Amino acid sequence: MANNNNNNNKAVPAAKQALNQMKLETANELGLSNYESMDKGNLTARQNGYVGGTMTKKLVEMAEQQMSGGQTK
Repeated sequence: MANNNNNNNKAVPAAKQALNQMKLETANELGLSNYESMDKGNLTARQNGYVGGTMTKKLVEMAEQQMSGGQTK
C-alpha cells in the first residue's frame, strides 16, 4: 500500500475558505459556473489547470500590489 505523505500544508489554515471561494469565482469567470458540484475527474487537465493557473496569477498580482504599497500598474 502506498504511503501518502501530503506535504501541501496550508501556511495559513484559516485562508482555506477564502481560497475555495476564490476557486469558485475564478471557475465561474472561466465559464465553469457549476464547478463546485462538478466531478473534476470529468474535466480535462487543461480545464482544471486553467482554474489553478488563473488563481495563481491573481494571487501573485495581489502579492505584488501589496509589496509595492498598493500601487497599480
